[in-house]
Amino acid sequence: MTAPTRPARTWFITGGTPGGFGMAYAEAALDAGDRVVLTARRTEPLRDWANTQPDRILVLPLDVTDPAQVRDAVATAEARFGGIDVLVNNAGRGWYGSVEGMADPAVRDLFELNFFAVLTVTRAVLPGMRARRTGWIVTMSSAAGLRAVTGFGYYSAAKHAIEGLTDALRDEVAPLGIRVLTVEPGAFRTQAYAGFADEPIRETIDDYQPMLHQVRTAMIDQHGAQPGDPRRGARAVVEAMDQDPPPRRLVLGGAAFDAVTATLEDTLADIRANESLSRGADYPTTPR
Repeated sequence: MTAPTRPARTWFITGGTPGGFGMAYAEAALDAGDRVVLTARRTEPLRDWANTQPDRILVLPLDVTDPAQVRDAVATAEARFGGIDVLVNNAGRGWYGSVEGMADPAVRDLFELNFFAVLTVTRAVLPGMRARRTGWIVTMSSAAGLRAVTGFGYYSAAKHAIEGLTDALRDEVAPLGIRVLTVEPGAFRTQAYAGFADEPIRETIDDYQPMLHQVRTAMIDQHGAQPGDPRRGARAVVEAMDQDPPPRRLVLGGAAFDAVTATLEDTLADIRANESLSRGADYPTTPR
């Protein structure tokens, strides 16, 4: 597919860890002739890369859970390049633990990063897009946002929340010329699984230890062998954005596609199997 001719866009990308989706998006944007603002908690590993094209690349330090830093980073990006055309909400991380036994502070930290920070960054970028009546909000959800994963209940819940948020946002901003794409990757060969080997299981209830041990072992075994290629995934998103009309959501990865479609088909079958109960909850219709 030939990319459409259009002016160069400015991308604002969170979660710029080398080897991850953030860098993959940045490289895809640069390949398309666009400009990139790549943000990360630690920017030192990105410095040499940024120096290769200083007129098109800006690297900024950013903790997305800090609203003041978010406002400053967005203002700096807009001052440098004149506006943000594409926001990629990529920063995030999954913690595992049982629904009953994960400690409250860990639950709140998980939602702070995976949901509330996305809201903070999106709200900071939207005023500029509204003023220009154009823009893209691309938010990295997860296949877990459409199919809950055992042992990752709160991560799945945060991603389900992202799904609901972006669905509502899509309709709200469409009349303003702003488009919203939700991306649901499966297992991709990033550094997302790298920390599991060094992290002990933090669980408050012994009954869930065997399940969580299996979860941790599976994550360790998959690290470096995940089927998804972040570069191919990022290019698929860029291609989806160029479609007319573009999709509302994009599942990335063959295994994720199979799992998500099977889950949705099972859900639909379950709902339809109880149609009479669903409809029977209404007030009886009075014949005229």
